[in-house]
Amino acid sequence: MDEFKRIKMSSLLILLLQFTGAAIGQRNLYLSVRVGDEANLPCNSVIHDQDECDGTSWFFTVSGSTVELVRGGQIGNHAQSDRLRLTDNCSLVVKKVTEEDVGQYNCRQYNKSNQQQGSDSLVLLSVVTMTEHQNNDEVMLLCSVTTRAGCRHKVKWLLQTRDADKDHRDIKTSASDCNASVTFPTSHYGSTQRSKLFTCEVTADAYNVQTFSFQSSDGDDQAATTTTNTSGRINNQVSVCWLYLVVALVLVALLITIVAFITWRKMKGKEARESDSVVRCDVDDGTVNYEHIRPPDEV
Repeated sequence: MDEFKRIKMSSLLILLLQFTGAAIGQRNLYLSVRVGDEANLPCNSVIHDQDECDGTSWFFTVSGSTVELVRGGQIGNHAQSDRLRLTDNCSLVVKKVTEEDVGQYNCRQYNKSNQQQGSDSLVLLSVVTMTEHQNNDEVMLLCSVTTRAGCRHKVKWLLQTRDADKDHRDIKTSASDCNASVTFPTSHYGSTQRSKLFTCEVTADAYNVQTFSFQSSDGDDQAATTTTNTSGRINNQVSVCWLYLVVALVLVALLITIVAFITWRKMKGKEARESDSVVRCDVDDGTVNYEHIRPPDEV
């Protein structure tokens, strides 16, 4: 019975550690790309020993309909095929992204026997649109995110990496679901300044924070760039990993304490039973008799 309990406790510890590892390792990737730019969708579950990604397939799901984009490392024959390619690490590249590309992308791995290996690597792609509107003596910059499964993105405008309206009384900002605008007098910032100073920050979660530089509508040669808040992502990811690790260690310590307490109680009970039994030798016939001696009743 004791051995069976120890086996059950060990199994529980193993399951706990596996659950903790899975919670740390599995996470959806939210990727935002400007309309017309190139999207690089990483496959984080790639298995080893593949010949030109022959064990990799990519699926695109939108509005409940799924299309197999890549099978066994080969681009399929479909509407998007001329804009797709695979990289050496089996990532999927989508060229000249449009709003029709918004949706869920699954990277799935198969072994040589065509059996799926592990869980899918999931990428949720959204697109960012930035426009400029002039009204009399004011300019309004609008940044919006297009998604398929409801808006979870927080959008805001930055001026030189700080909130655009911070310490600027002549700048007005507003934000709603997946949209943000910034308005300022036309005389304050010319086209070149707008391209260099204003950026749109898109936050999907603690791991996915991206900024997009504004591209002026008058043909300014300032390229639209996308940067990812890597330091913030790493710091948040480390914090979450430490949180899971601490929780796991606390639970393990608690289980060990419970097991130790149960073992101690059993040992104390055994010692008490042994102390209650004494041996009396009968001198006359040489027999051995056991007598149980109980402590006198307390008054």
